[in-house]
Amino acid sequence: MGSGGCRDLRLYREKREHLLVGLMSGTSLDGVDAALVAIHTKADGAIERVALKAFSYLPYTDDLRDWLMRLCRLETARLDQLVVAHYGLAEWYAQAVRQLLEQANVPAADVDAVCVHGQTVWHIAGTTPFPGPKGELAVRASLQIGELSTLAERLGLPVVGNFRARDLAAGGEGAPLVPYADLILYGHPTKGRLLQNIGGIANVTVLPAAASPEQIYAFDTGPGNMLIDELVWRATKGRQRFDEGGRIAASGQVSAELLALFLQDAFYWQRPPKSTGREVYGKAFADRFVREGGKLQLAVPDLIATATALTARTIGIAYREHVFPRVRVDEVIISGGGAHNQTLLAMIRRELPADVALTTSAAYGVPDDAKEAVAFAILGHETLMGRPGNLPSVTGASRPVVLGNLCG
Repeated sequence: MGSGGCRDLRLYREKREHLLVGLMSGTSLDGVDAALVAIHTKADGAIERVALKAFSYLPYTDDLRDWLMRLCRLETARLDQLVVAHYGLAEWYAQAVRQLLEQANVPAADVDAVCVHGQTVWHIAGTTPFPGPKGELAVRASLQIGELSTLAERLGLPVVGNFRARDLAAGGEGAPLVPYADLILYGHPTKGRLLQNIGGIANVTVLPAAASPEQIYAFDTGPGNMLIDELVWRATKGRQRFDEGGRIAASGQVSAELLALFLQDAFYWQRPPKSTGREVYGKAFADRFVREGGKLQLAVPDLIATATALTARTIGIAYREHVFPRVRVDEVIISGGGAHNQTLLAMIRRELPADVALTTSAAYGVPDDAKEAVAFAILGHETLMGRPGNLPSVTGASRPVVLGNLCG
């Protein structure tokens, strides 16, 4: 649409070619992924093709990461810092977009909209009691920060965000939302596929062969990189944020005793839909992991190897309990930061039957770190088209709903 952006939704919906930026900052709290995405639609408005045109990454500074970490813990969160971060993060998102467009040599005037997930600081699975006007309410809640108005003002572009809220309002978990895009990007007429994302939290999308939207389901499997990253951060006194390539884990031994202790979590066997986050598997969880490992006199590489095994084993449990009995699976496709951890991938391989292939999203032309940013460009596009972007079979919502808010 060019210089007018998508402020006129009628013109946007009449177009067949759309150019959007998707932004994702996940529970790893490491930075902002930015994807420039071209979407071609059919005459009826349905998506026909999606192409990644460019991708860039803007890492958070240590100061910002520490600030956000404090907001994600009840014992350290402060209301004033939450409010400031809500506006301040929008400046980071704006810089991520500028960096992406500069690298791609694309003027902002060519972009129709920016689609931003925001930074999750707290996600509540299920409901919480709250006083209501006619008695106690059961409230579903999740908070992603990053003010849309600031981002729109800085870029001069329409912004779509706050994607989870409408699904929550419709009785869903508000997550995961990426499975809608997974169907578009990876659905196959004859192959059953599992799309396993391993960010801070690990989640899987189940795509049966020739799946209809109603047949898709997805859920969080448990910790992804979150525990591993925290242990590496502590062990290196902040010099490293993650176990690059899984090399530290590869140098250690998995403690069967510690692993068994931390597999005693009802969440792993709970039936989907289900979701979790840093409020469960964050600092307090890492504190307990280190404490129990200390009782066993485990060295740092052994702790990290066991944390890596915990991620792999809980993914395996998820498949055996909630996937393999229901769906024929031909292929597991890994994305997210965990796709770079060769030790983790080898452990996941051992959790799979021999006839199930294991690969990463990079094999399909989408960089392993870019998939979720691409997904939110797709979800934002559907919002602008007035089309629902959630899957009730995934989130548990009562119906499909149009997601997000538009700030133009």
